[in-house]
Amino acid sequence: MLRETKSTCCYCGVGCGVIIEHDDDKIVGVRGDPDHPANFGKLCSKGSTLHLTAQSEIQHQVRALYPELRRERATPRHTASWDESIDFIADCLHQCIAEHGPDSVAFYVSGQMLTEDYYVFNKFAKGLIGTNNIDSNSRLCMSSAVAAYKQSLGADAPPCSYEDIDQADCILITGSNTAYAHPILYRRLEAARANNPDLKVIVVDPRRTETAQDADLHLAIQPGTDVALMHGLLHICLWEGWIQQDFIGQHTEGFDALKQIVRNYTPAKVAQLCGIREQDLLQAARWFATAKASLSLYCQGLNQSRSGTAKNSALINLHLATGQIGRAGAGPFSLTGQPNAMGGREVGGMANLLSGHRDLSNAEDRAEVARLWNIDDVPAQAGSTAVDLFEGLHKGRIKIVWIVCTNPAQSMPHQVRIRQALERAELVIVQEAYRTTATCDYADVLLPATTWGEKSGTVTNSERRISRVRAAIEGPGETRADWQIACSVAQALAARMQKPRIHFDYQSVEEIWNEHRASTYQRDLDITGLSYQLLNARGPQQWPFPEGAQTGQARLYTDFKFATSNGKARFIAMEYQTASDKTNARFPFVLNTGRLRDQWHGMSRTGTVASLFSHEPEPCAYLAPSDMQTRMLNEGDYICLRNERGSVVLAARASQQVQSGQIFVPMHWGQESVSGKQTAAHRAANKDKGDSLESVNLGISLGINLGINTLCSDAKDPISHQPELKYAHVRIEKLELPWRYLSIAMLPRERAFLAQQTLRSYFQQFSYAHCTLLSVPDSTMLGLRFRAADQHAASIALMEAIESAIEIDASNSLRYDDLLRHEHRHLQVFMSPQGLQLRAFSLAGDLRTESYLTEVLQSQSMVARSADLFRQPGTASAPASKTICSCAQVKESQITKAAQDFFETQSENPHPQDHGEIKRQCLQSLQGKLSCGSNCGSCLPEVRRLINLTHQRPSLIPS
Repeated sequence: MLRETKSTCCYCGVGCGVIIEHDDDKIVGVRGDPDHPANFGKLCSKGSTLHLTAQSEIQHQVRALYPELRRERATPRHTASWDESIDFIADCLHQCIAEHGPDSVAFYVSGQMLTEDYYVFNKFAKGLIGTNNIDSNSRLCMSSAVAAYKQSLGADAPPCSYEDIDQADCILITGSNTAYAHPILYRRLEAARANNPDLKVIVVDPRRTETAQDADLHLAIQPGTDVALMHGLLHICLWEGWIQQDFIGQHTEGFDALKQIVRNYTPAKVAQLCGIREQDLLQAARWFATAKASLSLYCQGLNQSRSGTAKNSALINLHLATGQIGRAGAGPFSLTGQPNAMGGREVGGMANLLSGHRDLSNAEDRAEVARLWNIDDVPAQAGSTAVDLFEGLHKGRIKIVWIVCTNPAQSMPHQVRIRQALERAELVIVQEAYRTTATCDYADVLLPATTWGEKSGTVTNSERRISRVRAAIEGPGETRADWQIACSVAQALAARMQKPRIHFDYQSVEEIWNEHRASTYQRDLDITGLSYQLLNARGPQQWPFPEGAQTGQARLYTDFKFATSNGKARFIAMEYQTASDKTNARFPFVLNTGRLRDQWHGMSRTGTVASLFSHEPEPCAYLAPSDMQTRMLNEGDYICLRNERGSVVLAARASQQVQSGQIFVPMHWGQESVSGKQTAAHRAANKDKGDSLESVNLGISLGINLGINTLCSDAKDPISHQPELKYAHVRIEKLELPWRYLSIAMLPRERAFLAQQTLRSYFQQFSYAHCTLLSVPDSTMLGLRFRAADQHAASIALMEAIESAIEIDASNSLRYDDLLRHEHRHLQVFMSPQGLQLRAFSLAGDLRTESYLTEVLQSQSMVARSADLFRQPGTASAPASKTICSCAQVKESQITKAAQDFFETQSENPHPQDHGEIKRQCLQSLQGKLSCGSNCGSCLPEVRRLINLTHQRPSLIPS
């Protein structure tokens, strides 16, 4: 019998409520929770497919199910019992601490953990071991926003709520492609614009993203010039008299020092630095400063920079100077990237934090936590933050690292250095739900953890709202909750260290949360008025929610008393600084990374859902059309992106969204999805620049494709210690890889992911290779796409091994081979009750029939004669139209054709209507006819773009 359990989505920081449909042992469906104030029942393309990631036939192929360990690095891991694994870890930790001290151990945890998990690990590191070497992948995400909030406003507390989107008159979006990264919030913004036609939206982004295309004003600044832009806006506000002198005088300090800096940022200078028009700069300043309520929404474009704190602070300066804070619809609103990055900060789960937003450098704060934990003291010296933590491993200062619920071998910058650090570590413990992540390859101990749908606790979203996460089913195999694993090892280690007073014998996740709650008493995030019982009865609540309160606080600083020592907000005076990497003749391009609409982080979860690959099916690098032409690049040509940190091979694609001199690559493409061996050209180039003997000895070469973060800089902000993932200089080299290979197969779901892992093992046999999923109509089947390219044809044996993995039977398949030209076409067909169907194919050398065969396979079309599959086109068949709507699998050509038909019928209307109204009617027509945009709505910005394009040029119908 099916039951329903309310929980929270495990992806971004919007914190959407979900209702899980399940029976005793499997999850069968998910839908948005209409009562949850973060989403009111809406879900994006990722959230609406969560149940597909929990299917049992997937679990046994991709999940870590049993503890594994190895006692010698040269030997493979073996399955172990929990008791053996816990004792082994406790013994290793105890010996390491005794020989090298507590700072020889480090923890690298995750903003995807629940608050209770975070709390236990923080207590484990700082309370039991006595090291502050615990940091989180939130360091890569939100630490610059946190540092700026603390600098300017006195506390790590976003002052706004989602309802401010509904009440704003001007919204400034900077450093965020909100339509892709936070789709449900973007739906709310779209509704706000529909309700208030006078609402102005300004988007600051080097790319003309879907969010930027929707804006009233797009400031396409040069990458990294955000501080100059904000100073320029404030300069105009000062000149035009748009600042709030009374507010500044009564409620802030430091404005005079900031004015001395800002006076030099004239409109002409800023326009030249940022690459924008002076009139656009003036328009943005006017709209922001003179609106009744101005709200800013920002994310990684500001944070992931060596000037990330300065960028955030410069934006907050603008809010303070214009008085746009502390009231409905106004304030600086940092959008959290992960589902519980804020919960982790609440419990102090980072190298420079303590529980309850306490300051590690404050002796009284440390004493309060020590009393709560029943220990003598908490170490005063801040621990190693993310980049420094792995550098400590590399240099041997840190001996043991425990990695929890994150994938640094994909997500950290300067991947060569990270991989070297992991190989140098004396012990790598990985606690993970998915065994398919790149980091698991380095694990000496692999601890299987439960994940979404199997674990219980709480998370805190971007608007400070605490939501319950509830288990619907038991975890598979011998998986355990993260907090249970940590507590088991902590108890074993405490016995060895003879520290019996510190408590880890928790009987429930609620007991942990209650201890965390006690740590917030009379702090800025006081939640002593909350309980599991209240959250269960009344639903998610915002903090602060002190004892005696009837509700949480939706908006902070409404009395203009800030969380600083004197109650005044601080203006932060910082000059604009260029990025760490500098473009030059050797590295003339700027690499920018970001999110895809339907994928998340390293794709360990979203990468198991085929429909989420429909929108962006294969890895690529996006360049401006003019740069493609200048470099004599055609669509799909392979290019090597290179800098002093490494090289990555990808297919080149032209994009109107990208400015000349810039390259955009989605952050998700790691070695798990795309890789390749070192070509002769790679080796020569690396030899020229001195590839270190050390990295060769470690089995890591700068020429091996380790994913896009190989190229990203590990230069970090001096205050937040967040690395500069958003800006790297690179050069482009066109690669001549004349021999091409493609295999696509439709496999039973219970075997498809094992086949994918086999195919990944062949990546290093080619100069370029990738493997992604392909959506097919049959829910019992899964499509796999394996593409490769090289300077020379692969061996017959290698191609036979690949075909075997995708179940092409050499003795029972249709085959064409031209050994002289190194070409082949192998087809696996089967006779269904409806007729002859294509199940798999492999093409080598000549790929001109790719689109035709893919369409036949993916649509499961009937084939009249097998000979039809061997037709020889004179030219390559036209590429398939791009899928816009992943939910309904609707393509761009379908949307454009339907829009054209609609506008043609409207042209016959004797009573012409308003253009905006006609476009709205067209959207309704498309939703009814094609279903695009009628489910999750994530595709709506692109559907509207196509409607606008077709309305302007009704004859334009892409193939």
